[in-house]
Amino acid sequence: MKRLLGMFALMLVAVPSVNAQEPKQPNVVVVITDDQGYGDLAFTGNPAIKTPTLDKLSTQATLLNNFHVDPTCAPTRSALMTGRYSDRVGVWHTVQGRSMLRRREVTMADVFGANGYATGMFGKWHLGDCYPYRPEDRGFKHCVYHGAGGVGQAPDYWGNDYFDDTYIVNGKHQRFEGFCTDIWFDEGMKFIKDNKDKPFFAYISTNAPHSPYYSPEEYSKPYAGNPQVSIPEFYGMITNIDDNMAKLMKLLDDEGLADNTILVFMTDNGTAGGIKGGRGYDGGMRGMKNSEYEGGHRVPFMIRWPNGKIEAGKRVERLTAHIDVLPTFIQLCGLSAPEIKFDGSDIRDLLHTDGVNWPERALIVESQRVVDPIKWRKSAVMTDRWRLVNGEELFDLKADSKQVEDLAKEYPEVVKQLRGEYDKFWDDVSKEHSLTSYMVIGSDRSPVVSLSSHDWLIDKLPPWSQNHVRNGSVAEKSFWAIEVEQDGEYEISLRRWPVEADKGINDGTYGKAFNYKQARMEIGDIDQTKDIPVGAKEVTFKVSLKKGITKLSPTFIGPDLTATPYYAYVTHQPNDGWQTPAGMEIPVYDPGFGRKPPAKVKVK
Repeated sequence: MKRLLGMFALMLVAVPSVNAQEPKQPNVVVVITDDQGYGDLAFTGNPAIKTPTLDKLSTQATLLNNFHVDPTCAPTRSALMTGRYSDRVGVWHTVQGRSMLRRREVTMADVFGANGYATGMFGKWHLGDCYPYRPEDRGFKHCVYHGAGGVGQAPDYWGNDYFDDTYIVNGKHQRFEGFCTDIWFDEGMKFIKDNKDKPFFAYISTNAPHSPYYSPEEYSKPYAGNPQVSIPEFYGMITNIDDNMAKLMKLLDDEGLADNTILVFMTDNGTAGGIKGGRGYDGGMRGMKNSEYEGGHRVPFMIRWPNGKIEAGKRVERLTAHIDVLPTFIQLCGLSAPEIKFDGSDIRDLLHTDGVNWPERALIVESQRVVDPIKWRKSAVMTDRWRLVNGEELFDLKADSKQVEDLAKEYPEVVKQLRGEYDKFWDDVSKEHSLTSYMVIGSDRSPVVSLSSHDWLIDKLPPWSQNHVRNGSVAEKSFWAIEVEQDGEYEISLRRWPVEADKGINDGTYGKAFNYKQARMEIGDIDQTKDIPVGAKEVTFKVSLKKGITKLSPTFIGPDLTATPYYAYVTHQPNDGWQTPAGMEIPVYDPGFGRKPPAKVKVK
């Protein structure tokens, strides 16, 4: 913590003074969508989808037409936020405790905030749900977001389903009415209006069109029955995003902000729902989300900034990637920043020139999705022309965009060169693959810590979604990686359902019922067991913990099954069972919300 405070102090000292005569630094708005691929837009060739606003933006902006991200969401977001490879910053998976951005990393929001920008994020974070990984811990001063990697996943507020949901607003739960994407954009636009007189950085990160495929009917209905459409709701969510982009761009125009705002639209990986059952459009590429082939990681990236002389309608065909965005923003906006060893590059020359003198380079993307990374696993080594896939297959992208013909035997020297590039990458980033990101308990910045099965650190996929919890998917023995920040007395409450669901440990109202009889608490050298009272919603253990790193490994025990609880709540404030701090309100899950006023529990 002392190191982090010192780092931010240096950053703040480095901020140049601004006087009234100096022009205002550009605002920055980044819109990133979830699971939308290159082919899920009309202007990239999709014959069925309606995206008139994004089509128009493509004529106003420069399109990076050979832009790459990781094949899944959390790794992409970690690289975007830091300008460094996801493998380097500890995010090579979307669950299993490997989606938390290492606390030492400097984020895009850290840099903008230290330079006097208002910083806000809206929607999907997916780089950690517990302190010190939450967006409010990583440089964002105003946050409205859902838990985990998608609405309806285990850490998210129970019962969220895209409509009339409860989200986290600056650390507290708040109910909203309306469709999730509309809320992210509306809240982002409120932030922009509130901060229009000073530079702002708004990060609008939609969970749409990620599954489950829920869309307002007025958006999905026009696609129903169309033989060219994979999933009508997937297409509907994208058209809804397009309409929200229209509202955002109109706001920038109406407030006189458009000319001096860097507006970026991008997506986080290849399509997930755009191709199904032989229907849909693949963008002329092989592969989808999670694939090491081009369709898994080549995505659209548009950047518009009239005052910055970003050329309208230009297409950049040179190789670029998510790791280039932060170093480029630092230069475009004239930001002061601590010295960061970026893996990406400042690409201003590609934006402002024809790129003839841009040097050839090799970049790597991977889709590890395991607890411990494996060399060559689902990897692509990329140059402007070549793709080396999994260290074995070689494709000439200039002649073979679908990656059909493997040329490895015909160009052994290219294979050798690109394998060498990967070896250098791997030898570097793998030095710290053994590091674990620990969720911190006992911090004054997060007096109550909510843990879920999403972040169990086990060697198989945990029950990461609420549907898994409902259906009773279990692991006999798993654990959470914990750092105790300060010595003291702690209370740890074990639950089968989250606190807002308000049901008993063995209750089957929302899904599978269990028959647990005892709860066992193992943390550090502590091993205690208690009986579960009939109808109990939780079992609470009071323990004395010492500062340091440990494992929290509790279990529920029954005559036929022993399994890890899905949820645990940890506080170092003495309470009678788990409660919210005095004065704080937490909404109780209410499936009737939208038809009647939401219920609330008030802690006196």
